[in-house]
Amino acid sequence: MKTIGKIFWGFYLIVFFLPLAILATMLTALTTIVMCGIGNHRIWGYIPGKYWSKIMCALAFVTVEVKGNEYLNPNQSYIFAANHQSLYDVFLIYGWIGFSFKWIMKKELRKIPFVGSACKAAGHIFIDRENPIKALHSIENAKKILTQGVSLAIFPEGSRTRTGNIGKFKRGAFQIAKDVQLPIVPVTIDGGYTIMPFSRIYPVPGKLTLTIHPPVSFSPASHDEELKMIDNIRNTIITGLS
Repeated sequence: MKTIGKIFWGFYLIVFFLPLAILATMLTALTTIVMCGIGNHRIWGYIPGKYWSKIMCALAFVTVEVKGNEYLNPNQSYIFAANHQSLYDVFLIYGWIGFSFKWIMKKELRKIPFVGSACKAAGHIFIDRENPIKALHSIENAKKILTQGVSLAIFPEGSRTRTGNIGKFKRGAFQIAKDVQLPIVPVTIDGGYTIMPFSRIYPVPGKLTLTIHPPVSFSPASHDEELKMIDNIRNTIITGLS
């Protein structure tokens, strides 16, 4: 952005974006907490977040393009595995993936005001990566949820990229896919690193592209084959980057 544009954008962020984003987040969180307590978590753990995400993108003048949703069967549960470029990846998947799902997320996110409580009420899975026993328990809970006709969304890198490049994929999420025999859908997120990279605390206008690749059956016969399949999924995601 040029200097005048940066000044105008900074004014907009402080006066309009921030108050409206906070209000939308609080209302979404409260709706999720209350309605998941009295209603179906498959609906109320997903729908409020879906429209919250669309609002957050609209407020930041972020447009979205979706490719490849013809590969998905609406009656099938999946494990969506996506690269992680920015905080806006969450809005992109929540708002446009089109499936009720649960996140696998690091336990630290539970501490975020309103959002953490809403995620817990919605049944999202928190992973304690420093405690193997608790992490295993969380994974077992994820397996139970997947048998209830709900999909799962993961960032196999574990955290946002700091360089814009896709990092190494961790095996844990793929173990779930192997155990429950659900197809993995590689998902490419493109544009998030430009809109809000790790080093920036505010978004800028731009375009996000969500590319859904054909589902992959994940049933490796050996450890080596498993590592090869994970690497193939990572390479598939890379092909969707511009």
